Amino acid sequence: MSETSGVKILGFAGSAREGSFNKAIVRVALQGAAAAGAETSFVDLRDHPLPLYDGDLETAKGLPESAVTLGELFRNSDGFLIASPEYNGFLSPLLKNTLDWLSRSAEASPDLSAYQGKTAAIMAASPGPLGGLRGLRSVRELLTNLGMTVVTNQITVRGAWKAFDESGKLVEADQASRIEALGAELADTTARLLGRS
Repeated sequence: MSETSGVKILGFAGSAREGSFNKAIVRVALQGAAAAGAETSFVDLRDHPLPLYDGDLETAKGLPESAVTLGELFRNSDGFLIASPEYNGFLSPLLKNTLDWLSRSAEASPDLSAYQGKTAAIMAASPGPLGGLRGLRSVRELLTNLGMTVVTNQITVRGAWKAFDESGKLVEADQASRIEALGAELADTTARLLGRS
């Protein structure tokens, strides 16, 4: 049995766009985690819309249904593969808003149980020459602030509009291999932190 057997890795992207390059690279990374023996799943944040975080709204109506559903998914996961598009050198508003909502509890108080003690690997795809590199700094900082262990390695895909073929697969096999390796690394790191290796 693989040392990573039973490790649960959840992948998602901070993009709602149907043809998102960031969703595509998360799926590749999940293949690497699965090949390493982890149990993997993907969640599309587009399927779980959330209003802009508002404390008054939270007090009046409690947690939105999507926040409850996503919170359960997060708490039942050991690690996360996360991709975020870059918005003006920063992480995406969708990713930030989702993580903010999931840091709340039904009692309208802070609750970091969805994050603390968990692991993450981060990546980005962008049409630009840096591949979303600048935005990953803020992603790493936020996840660390939430109590997560973020692996050192990260992936960026530059010129994303030409990095994928018509079927949505990466054109360069070496690039796909590196992304898969990141997924495998997260699975291994998570297993070690959970004391399974």
